[in-house]
Amino acid sequence: METPSDPAAGGIRRLAAMTMTVLGLAALLGACSSAAATSAARSPAAATTACRQVSAALSDGPDPDADPVGYAEAQILPLGRIRTSDSQLRAAITRLVRAYQAFYASNGASGSAKAAVASASKRINAFCPGAAS
Repeated sequence: METPSDPAAGGIRRLAAMTMTVLGLAALLGACSSAAATSAARSPAAATTACRQVSAALSDGPDPDADPVGYAEAQILPLGRIRTSDSQLRAAITRLVRAYQAFYASNGASGSAKAAVASASKRINAFCPGAAS
């Protein structure tokens, strides 16, 4: 039976207390670093630069009303070259590229590809107002 004065029991309690302290500090540091990563990923400067690039890319190419398939084809490579540290904007750009690829591959005949382009364009406009208009 252990007694409060048992040196082995005291060592175990100290080890358990230190372990809990280390785990608590690790959790706090993890929370702080993920918040920093999130704010870095949503950097307004990164988004502004990328939005200018998206707007420039989408303003080039054939007239989307006159040649929607040619317009879609012309957007794939320039949009794919845009790099940004904003992970959500990067995902929106990738989604638009994939939608244009599907639209082009279907020669504009796929209703789901048209819907994907409309949806992806709307998402781009949420980040970069008017870029995909």
